[in-house]
Amino acid sequence: MRKAFCYFRVSSEGQLKGDGPKRQRDKVKRYCKANGIEIVRIYEEAVTGTKHDRPELARMMVDLETNGHGIKTVLIERLDRLARDLMVQEAIIKDFRKIGVTLISVDDGDDLAGSDPTRKLVRQVLGAIAEYEKEMLVLKLRAARERKRRRTGKCEGERAYGEGSLEERKVITRIRLLRRRKKDGMKGRTYQEIADLLNSEGVPTKRGKRWNPALVYHICHRGKRR
Repeated sequence: MRKAFCYFRVSSEGQLKGDGPKRQRDKVKRYCKANGIEIVRIYEEAVTGTKHDRPELARMMVDLETNGHGIKTVLIERLDRLARDLMVQEAIIKDFRKIGVTLISVDDGDDLAGSDPTRKLVRQVLGAIAEYEKEMLVLKLRAARERKRRRTGKCEGERAYGEGSLEERKVITRIRLLRRRKKDGMKGRTYQEIADLLNSEGVPTKRGKRWNPALVYHICHRGKRR
């Protein structure tokens, strides 16, 4: 039975939370079952933030080059899961050719790493389409953000602490109460004291890190200097 590695990739948090990973695994496994291919190992990128941020791809290439296992086949769901950018695609495929590895896309066909003119043309057309779709998606998202910014005055970036769950809003209310002056004239707690209290109680920040005085200060004064 022919043996192969599999490479799966999602490029956004939305794909990761959706059906992207499961869809890729299911399609490739069905293909392998129908064609008598045994999957030896799966390399799966969680989320790729940049074109070159591919630790699992790098790990797979090292394993292929070491090749004490005799694996000479790599399966992907489709070509844009390898990379959407045409130049990045061609660079990766060139590396496959150097070490004699056959690249199979379940959707696009066998041996995409082939160097014959027809196969290269098909590969580059598919790559150009994927690159176009990626750029169009970026432009659409940018336009949507601009519309939302004009309508609401805010769009970019992660939601601020307190704009999410009810628990976060309760923490903000508590921070501001701790900071206020007491009715008897006593000063409220310092930023450091508030941070220490929240840390001692195990209250998480937005990113799950420890509280610090600067963060407490920011929350206390947020919205006051508009």
